[in-house]
Amino acid sequence: MGAIAVVLDHTTATALYDPKDPFNEAVAAFYVQASGGLGTLCSPVLSLTAGDIEHPGLLAYIHGLRFITVEAFDTTAALTATDLLHAGHPWTAVHAIHATRPTAEHPASRYLLTLTPEAYQGTGVQVVHPDQ
Repeated sequence: MGAIAVVLDHTTATALYDPKDPFNEAVAAFYVQASGGLGTLCSPVLSLTAGDIEHPGLLAYIHGLRFITVEAFDTTAALTATDLLHAGHPWTAVHAIHATRPTAEHPASRYLLTLTPEAYQGTGVQVVHPDQ
């Protein structure tokens, strides 16, 4: 079995950033696993931008962490985001949804770590709450 691939959305990136957040330790455990080679973590830049609006410095903080890859918002992501926005999904979620879907590098898709699983209902992504 290979390493588990996980996407952090704006809620879990914020929890990792804020040491007073009640889910900080649970999300940090995923980071520790990634640092030990037991998994991979990424966070979509548009998700981090959403989080940075409420928590200035979040994007720079996550970008500076060695074991989290910040995923670019490229044309393919923008096309997916446009479709998702037209379908009524919030802009804060669209890049995370795109990053979680299957790709050539992750054909089985990735797990989405979020504090708001209800925001991703009906999107087909595999959602995990840090408490689970």
